[in-house]
Amino acid sequence: MEQILTILVFFPAIAGMLGFIVKSDSIKVYGITVTLVEFMLSLWLWLSFDSSVAGMQFEHFFPIISNYGINYHVGVDGISLFLVILTTFMTFIAIVGLSEERALKNLILSILFLEMTMVAVFVILDAVIFYLFWELSLVPMLYIIGAWGASLRIYAAVKFFLYTFTGSLIMLIGILFMGYIYHEATGVWSFSLLDWHMLVLPFNMQLWLFVAFFLGFAIKVPMFPFHTWLPYAHGQAPTIGSVILAAVLLKMGTYGFVRFSLPLFPDASVYFVMPIAILSLIMIIYTAMVAYAQEDMKQVIAYSSVSHMGVIVLGTFALNVEGIGGSIFLMISHGIVSGALFMLVGVIYDRRHTKYMREFGGLASVMPKYATITGIMVMASVGLPLTMGFVGEFLSLLGFYKVSPIMTILAGSSIILGAIYMLSLFKKSFFGEVVKEENKNLEDLNYKELSALVPLVLIVVWLGVYPKPVLKPIDNSVKHLVDLMEKKSVTKDAKEFIVSVNKVGEGK
Repeated sequence: MEQILTILVFFPAIAGMLGFIVKSDSIKVYGITVTLVEFMLSLWLWLSFDSSVAGMQFEHFFPIISNYGINYHVGVDGISLFLVILTTFMTFIAIVGLSEERALKNLILSILFLEMTMVAVFVILDAVIFYLFWELSLVPMLYIIGAWGASLRIYAAVKFFLYTFTGSLIMLIGILFMGYIYHEATGVWSFSLLDWHMLVLPFNMQLWLFVAFFLGFAIKVPMFPFHTWLPYAHGQAPTIGSVILAAVLLKMGTYGFVRFSLPLFPDASVYFVMPIAILSLIMIIYTAMVAYAQEDMKQVIAYSSVSHMGVIVLGTFALNVEGIGGSIFLMISHGIVSGALFMLVGVIYDRRHTKYMREFGGLASVMPKYATITGIMVMASVGLPLTMGFVGEFLSLLGFYKVSPIMTILAGSSIILGAIYMLSLFKKSFFGEVVKEENKNLEDLNYKELSALVPLVLIVVWLGVYPKPVLKPIDNSVKHLVDLMEKKSVTKDAKEFIVSVNKVGEGK
């Protein structure tokens, strides 16, 4: 089992290279088989995972440039475990539901290489190697948008690349400086996150380093005002690109906050709580209103993603177990729900070659299966109780309530605003009479589409009713993280803040 994470990282890439010799007419079956095996390996990882252990498990280590402390080091805890499973599951589901026919072989092989980079980001514990895979993930996604996207695909792909690459370069400066600080403190080089956890940094140094890492992660999320690349990327990307972008790639940014920013810079994290909360509120409210103004179904869901990511960031910077644990659960929930919604838009686009709501109406009577699954996912998106979306949003907002009840109430408007724009989308598309002649004989969901969408529905309901199997491992690791933050705090105010927001049953 000590090799399982390495297998999970490199198996898709090795299979991708072997895929060049696979015949084009068999490539989709090959892609489904590879991603299914990868998903089963991640389930085996979950079954072998000890939920009572808060620290890293299944660690695997070997030196790469030992003189400078750069090593291949992987490990997984409750924070990263389900993000790995989310990655493998959504990649598998995306290929199962794939309807693209242009250069299909190249597309599937690109997805397999992308899967390698995404899994690696969630398990790598060496900052330099983490950065390497972080940047490598841009290449296949750039290719997917640029080669299979819509008419403005080149503009969208370049904008996506420039935004995320620029932020990552600033983060690289922070990574190199952290390695230098560790060398000055200990006399040896190390880029291991676990080694860096032993560093206690002065407050002023934490502020600058926090900003360097923050820019890299915030652009990836994407946080306001760096969010403008996302609607273009979603609008121009093929369906499978939008599914993976929303389900997994955006979570790399919020995962970075939890894995790097909070434990390495606890005092700076406390210092920036309110500015980040204000940016999150702008994300939640502003992009929700923009979503309501859209006529394109895909753009509604794209702006909805930014709004929901604002709730995730807010929960993360509650700096308590409820908020951080809720934000991680909401990452998983948003990955499932947004991935499903983009897939559903792809279904109707394949039939009508339009995504504008004004072109539809009355689809519930023509495509009842499609309407039912879309309705369930819309309800999960707005946080209906007994769906997966409710659990993560409730815990994230509950956690931040201990920081600021007023800001939490404002953030809670996301539920109301979400209901307005998502139910408006559903009403315009599915209710009323079938006016357009082209809509009267549309084919309902076929076997291939149902096989991709039904598992997502089952997970949304199952984890909405019984989230404990996922929440328990997450909470144990988050408690360990919060204890580490309290221990490493160098200012009295930060230590008192972390203690106060983690008192059971008490608000601030």
